[in-house]
Amino acid sequence: MNESLRKRVLTAVVGAATLLVILLWLPTWATVVALTALLLAGAWEWSAFLRLSTAGRRLIYVALVALLLPLAWRVSADRDGRDLILVAAVLWWLTAFMWIAFAPRLVSRWAAGVAGVLALVPSWLALVWLRLAPPHGQWVLFTLILVWVADIGAFFVGRRFGRIRLAPEVSPGKTWEGVLGGVALSALVAVGGSLWFRVPLEVFLPLCLATVAFSVIGDLTESLLKRFAGMKDSGSVFPGHGGVMDRIDSLTGAAPVLLLGLTLLKVVA
Repeated sequence: MNESLRKRVLTAVVGAATLLVILLWLPTWATVVALTALLLAGAWEWSAFLRLSTAGRRLIYVALVALLLPLAWRVSADRDGRDLILVAAVLWWLTAFMWIAFAPRLVSRWAAGVAGVLALVPSWLALVWLRLAPPHGQWVLFTLILVWVADIGAFFVGRRFGRIRLAPEVSPGKTWEGVLGGVALSALVAVGGSLWFRVPLEVFLPLCLATVAFSVIGDLTESLLKRFAGMKDSGSVFPGHGGVMDRIDSLTGAAPVLLLGLTLLKVVA
């Protein structure tokens, strides 16, 4: 194992252990605080994609995102309001897919700023509601495992077998072979989740695969904006992994889709 991969694995192990403590042993309010801090740290890194010239302007962007979180929560207190936000998030990610596929060079500061709000606010809301849904913290943990297993599968299969580039103008290192490897590995997680949560596999597997597909869009959207900003990583918080957004970009696309699907299936109230 080379030094870079060793550092990556060690960081992942420490991060996974920390998440287990936060999600399964801390009280609900502490978990929500941790999720909020994580998303706001992501907002700080996202503000760099806007090419803002000063730290003060970046803080204004973070403050805007922070103000929208309680507003989104208030709207989501009503079931129809929550569903409206989740549907809007899904429509946004479908729009982002079209952006990546057909106009990856059409990027501006305003587009990057709006994209951040539409990515971060609904994903925060989805994660909080998944945390509140019984059983205790396990839906958030499952979401993280599903997305990160897909990322791991894509990374290793792509390195070994990758030939056909997925989105060469956005992220030249990602391949279709990697995506298929990630999907295959996440399908096994879906089977395990079906048994654990006692949700019929015939509906749960398609939902999990759709969640993974949207996680890829989240990943590529961040890559598109990093390229616009001239950045390789969103930050350097996690050795071998980059910044907060480099770890949660896939999650921003996945969490609203999974919660909406679980809601429609009446698994989550």
